[in-house]
Amino acid sequence: MPSLSSLVDNFNSGALGPEWGNSYGGTAVVGGRARVPCTTDYAGCQTAYAWTLAGASFFVQVPTVPSATGATAEAYFAVTVQGATAGTRVGFGMNAVTGLLRCVSEVDYWDDNAVELAYDPVAHLFLRLREDGTNLYWDTSPDGSAWTNRRTLTTPAWITADAEACALDMSAHRDAGPADYAEFDLVNTLSNGAVWTASSNLSGQTTLGATALVAARATAALSADGSLTAAPVLSAHATAVLSADATLTADAAASEIPEVAGLAAGIFDLHIEQGATYVQSFTVKDVPGFTWDGWVARSQIRSAAASDNGELLLDLGDYLTIIGDTIRLAIPATVTETLTRNGLWDLEMVSGGTVVRLLQGRAVVSLEVTR
Repeated sequence: MPSLSSLVDNFNSGALGPEWGNSYGGTAVVGGRARVPCTTDYAGCQTAYAWTLAGASFFVQVPTVPSATGATAEAYFAVTVQGATAGTRVGFGMNAVTGLLRCVSEVDYWDDNAVELAYDPVAHLFLRLREDGTNLYWDTSPDGSAWTNRRTLTTPAWITADAEACALDMSAHRDAGPADYAEFDLVNTLSNGAVWTASSNLSGQTTLGATALVAARATAALSADGSLTAAPVLSAHATAVLSADATLTADAAASEIPEVAGLAAGIFDLHIEQGATYVQSFTVKDVPGFTWDGWVARSQIRSAAASDNGELLLDLGDYLTIIGDTIRLAIPATVTETLTRNGLWDLEMVSGGTVVRLLQGRAVVSLEVTR
């Protein structure tokens, strides 16, 4: 079940990914953002009708909005989840002509009971929609961390009925005036690394022995009270393209804290085949004598981020083993057989009061056919 909680994109790959296969109207990735033209035609960054909002949560940043210049009635952007019936949708819309942000649950493209707010580009920079099995919530945030609820509504029945048949659509349109655009970014992530300079490289390796395709994306900041160089390299070997953002801070007075504690979590998706044994290893390279001895590994798969009270799908703690500089994840087939939906995961390493959030990403489950 492709939950919208598992859709993650910071648009730093230079092009729209396959998740946005229904995009239209000239939408493209420009400067690490999805840019949607705002013209008298219609344009949008849209997924296929194959996603689920039931029990899911997603958020997106809207850093650039259309101008009202020349428009007579509307110059808007919208972030909506669309159901299988045309005109049935829930989400947000902001009209620059009226200056209002609308929280809508529409049938036939309209909602008489929409909650309207005076649009604030700072307070409403991030927009979030979440469903908990009972209610649907519209939230806004200036930073993607502190959220304010703007509307709560009993979940429309179509959201459950249309599971795996919904599309996320981020669109723009105007009725008149010069063309401009809306921009969307940071879908379900606050990680926005885009600088190709790094002292931290992430990779991963499965037991399949396939040739690794490795992409390292990181930013590195180093400060020191004296002459100090910090350049740990975290390395893994994988059948996936990995991205990492690293910020390293070195302080001669705090040398007892491991240098790896300065690493920001890298992006790595678990692709789990239901009913099959899953094995993955993560290894630290090029740091002489480094070992995870004395550390404790912890990891979970949830339906959404913990801050959204995501349902626990699987605790991975029992399947993690530390062997020197390597962390090994081995999930038995009898356990993967119990997974029936996608989610989010991360991996944390704990040593005393030091916690390193090593990796984060989606847990994508390929459902079993043969039983």
